[in-house]
Amino acid sequence: MAFGVIIIGDEILSGRRIDKHLPKVIELLGARGLPLGWAEYIGDDPERITATLRRTFASGDIVFSTGGIGATPDDHTRQCAAAALGVPLELHPEAAKLIQERIRDMHPANAAAPLDLDSPENRHRLNMGTYPQGASIIPNGYNKIPGFSIRQHHFVPGFPVMAWPMIEWVLDTQYAHLHHAMPHAEKSLLVFELPESRLTPLMEKIERDFPGVRVFSLPSVGDAERGGVYARHHIDLGVKGEPEAVAAAFVKLREGVHLLGGDIVEPEAAAAAAAKPRA
Repeated sequence: MAFGVIIIGDEILSGRRIDKHLPKVIELLGARGLPLGWAEYIGDDPERITATLRRTFASGDIVFSTGGIGATPDDHTRQCAAAALGVPLELHPEAAKLIQERIRDMHPANAAAPLDLDSPENRHRLNMGTYPQGASIIPNGYNKIPGFSIRQHHFVPGFPVMAWPMIEWVLDTQYAHLHHAMPHAEKSLLVFELPESRLTPLMEKIERDFPGVRVFSLPSVGDAERGGVYARHHIDLGVKGEPEAVAAAFVKLREGVHLLGGDIVEPEAAAAAAAKPRA
């Protein structure tokens, strides 16, 4: 089981809007000791959304989906989730109540005509509360119009001001038992004067000798903007996993880089040096 996020909307793929959900979901999960396992971006294509959800429902993963749960012609997520599960859409009674509360809230007190909940416009708004059969609601503290959950998939609006508190609510009410359940550590160093090809055998040996520890290698051609040692070609080389195993593996990683003749700088020292004002 992994945590995943699906970000839906043509406006993201076209560049009309810049996605803010991915870094925020990573932040919200990380604050609870949870890693993000994967992420996917999808446009407003019903067939592609349905196929993606059919696959992710079958995976057993915990999935957050943002966008496309409104009631305009370019909103397809509710319908696609139902199709992926092979169940009908139905109006959720609690969602209907909340949507009608929102309608009442928005009706001007000095309006010339009384509120008509049965008007075509207001009946259409109830479509935002039609979910796949068996779904439960996700409260929306911003405007009351809820999202919905079904089969460990949690569907929220595309608006960050609504989506992020709703994701937090799901994490804290449904998955609190997973918070910090798997201790995790990550340690790295900056390596100079060695290509990845020379480091690969060492990385493979570390993973063989320390089951459950994963080695990562992030090469850089140099970052002049950060300055200092970061401006030089380097590799951010490290290990991640269970804290005790990571501590032992990191010692062996450092020793191995020294034996290969690499020049090492600690990331903390490099960051501090880069932050100093230049003369």
